[in-house]
Amino acid sequence: MTQIDDHPLRYALVNELHARPFPALRAPCVAAYVAVKQPQEAQNRNRAEDMAHVLALLDRNGSSHPQPNATHFSGTIGRAELKWESHTEFVTYSAFSEGLPARPFDPDEMEVFPEDWLAQAPGVRLASVLVRVEVLGDEADLLAKLDQWFVAESLAVARVVDGAAVIAGDFRIDPAGHMRFAVFVKPDTGARRIGRIVQRLCEVETYRAMSMLGLMRARGLTGKLNALDPQLSALVSGLDSNARPAEENLHELLRISAELESLAVQHSFRFGATGAYEAIVNQRIAALREERVAGRQSFGEFMMRRYDPAMRTVKSAEARLVSMAERATRAAELLRTRVDVERSAQNQKLLESMDKRADLALRLQHTVEGLSVVAISYYAVSLAAYAVYPVTEALHISKGMATAVLTPLVVLGVWLALRRIKREMR
Repeated sequence: MTQIDDHPLRYALVNELHARPFPALRAPCVAAYVAVKQPQEAQNRNRAEDMAHVLALLDRNGSSHPQPNATHFSGTIGRAELKWESHTEFVTYSAFSEGLPARPFDPDEMEVFPEDWLAQAPGVRLASVLVRVEVLGDEADLLAKLDQWFVAESLAVARVVDGAAVIAGDFRIDPAGHMRFAVFVKPDTGARRIGRIVQRLCEVETYRAMSMLGLMRARGLTGKLNALDPQLSALVSGLDSNARPAEENLHELLRISAELESLAVQHSFRFGATGAYEAIVNQRIAALREERVAGRQSFGEFMMRRYDPAMRTVKSAEARLVSMAERATRAAELLRTRVDVERSAQNQKLLESMDKRADLALRLQHTVEGLSVVAISYYAVSLAAYAVYPVTEALHISKGMATAVLTPLVVLGVWLALRRIKREMR
């Protein structure tokens, strides 16, 4: 029986929905997480280098390899479970280990990723996170631990996913270079739910860092726009004056427009990515379904106070760039219209001048033609007088009388001959 053909991408598109499963974790445990990004043009990086780097880590531990061209992988390295993911601009490494160290957030937990191996990474460290997962106990004991582990000023605490866990973090980098998050889960919380909570915390930090890259670009852009804005405003304000020729203003305005367009090309990808990463951060926090704990600020409140202003700065810089480019475009159109009008007026004057010159040339031509008739007639009369002299002598007509009779006839003949030649030349 003949069956309908599947779209060639049907299975690939469905498999993409299940490509990055959440880890299954049981409390107590520790998660070590690192995100690596190339400093420039990370979206166009050589992904073969990323694959070679993760293979080097797997080979150190005698672990199996991912499939060629894979974008994610889960396997075992020593006593930890490794999860590797390749994203558009960065690569992440997560290692999950059972049990807890005696020292909370012990930097040795990050040694699952050897220092010399990290130093060979094709990029720089964007995020480094330690997550400590404990079983939830007495609330007073929990708050005492948080006061001991985190900076109170920036501490964010929330009960999440319908009260199944309490998460906490201060979004500060500790002396060892890592950011800390604590997760306290109820004893009956499922392993996959714990894995989702831990992964979302790591994603919040990673996408927060990625979106904050746009803030740095926005600050640099603001300085350039501050320099261009007065120039553009002065040109626009001077459109109705004749202090400078319109063509000079147009050339200056085109220079500013070109610079604005260049800035837009340089920043469009980063600003677009910043908007996408901001949306992911907000979505990940919303998915946690936070509830307040002991009057402390939640992760959403922390982001509203500390993170949202940065994102508004990026959006403001982007909007200002677009606005200035549009102003420059409108001003250029006005200047082009003014230049076209001035050129039309110049062309009109030129045509009038050419008409006058043509009129003068025509008059001069008529004058020359008249002089030509006189000159040719003078010589023709002399020749005709010599030609008829024998006849006039025989008829006893004087030379003066013969010349007087011949002159109008010769002039009329010359004039008719020149007129005919002129008509044939047309």
